[in-house]
Amino acid sequence: MIRILHQIFRTGIVTEPLPRAAEEEIKRVGAKLEEVIRKRFRRSLTIREVDAGSCNGCELEIHAINNPYYNCERFGIHFTASPRFADLLLVTGPVTRNMEIALRRTYNATPTPKLVVAVGDCGCNGGIFGESYASLGGIDKVIPVDVYIPGCPPAPVVLLNGILAAVDRDPREGK
Repeated sequence: MIRILHQIFRTGIVTEPLPRAAEEEIKRVGAKLEEVIRKRFRRSLTIREVDAGSCNGCELEIHAINNPYYNCERFGIHFTASPRFADLLLVTGPVTRNMEIALRRTYNATPTPKLVVAVGDCGCNGGIFGESYASLGGIDKVIPVDVYIPGCPPAPVVLLNGILAAVDRDPREGK
């Protein structure tokens, strides 16, 4: 353990900071997100991420928005393991036949008003997997979707913009 700590102190920080333009974009989107979250939810936004059968590319980008560079918690966004505490479902991947029931149960367990965001090309329309013997296609084939975030995988800033679009929607709008 001591040897590892010595190595860490010798090596120092080896990661590079984000480019200035990307950092400014994140701050701009984050400030708007924080404002909308406080106005609409009067607290933080709690997200339940659901993998409905993806390749994990989108999950890597979702985890990136929670890392120290993007740090979505500073804007009032928190992730939860239980759909019972979630305000928003962030769903990735084409819905596999094995995940259909689990996705429906997760959606039904989420309290109303609930928001659903389909992430990635697979979540939007089935992507390269499409509809087959193993895949039902996009998320909207199983549950109603409020916002689609295309990309394979979408970048963290695009994810934050998509979450902002979902939260900023008028709740009276139909699904």
